[in-house]
Amino acid sequence: MSRKKDQYRRVFAKYVPDFSIETVVDLLVTYPVQFKITKPRKTKFGDFRANPDGVHRITVNGNMNPYAFLITTIHEFAHLITFEQHKGKVRPHGKEWQLNYSKLLYPLIEEKQFPEDLSKVLVNSLVNVKASSCSDLDLYRVLLKYDTLEPEFTSLEQLNKDSNFAINGKIFTKGNLRRTRYVCSENSSNKLYLISALAQVKEIV
Repeated sequence: MSRKKDQYRRVFAKYVPDFSIETVVDLLVTYPVQFKITKPRKTKFGDFRANPDGVHRITVNGNMNPYAFLITTIHEFAHLITFEQHKGKVRPHGKEWQLNYSKLLYPLIEEKQFPEDLSKVLVNSLVNVKASSCSDLDLYRVLLKYDTLEPEFTSLEQLNKDSNFAINGKIFTKGNLRRTRYVCSENSSNKLYLISALAQVKEIV
């Protein structure tokens, strides 16, 4: 077990903040899980899959900054724990999952090792837990500050209305805000798409 813990420490030292390594290692040795660090996925940061044999599977995108990686990992382990407790008989992001997520995350917040801006928004996020960090715009906005983005990219909300921008190999025109997403027109087809206000895009001037 000691050798396995050391192996986990070496791997996760590359992905999560130092103060959280032992928390992640303890979760990995406590719960039977296949943990895979994956290539970036456009539609999700992480994923949990329950397996009939009891050895469940968690995947987390490997390109995130350490804080985003940690929060996503906590998010997915909360799914695992909730499944073990209720065997899939409760809503994926219901009160049971919210309670487990809060129980895992709050002790890390209490250590006061997160940057002040992130700690503040994490505390606020636990009051009204969203399904994911990208569903909570305040949290996602702060997490993005710790990404190392190429200078030509910016968040969609920073562009003026009617600006043209590129994302996922297509060119769009920015329209009106609808809750947390902008209605954008894809230039070649004129089809309308809802794109997150915090999507990282490249402005075309």
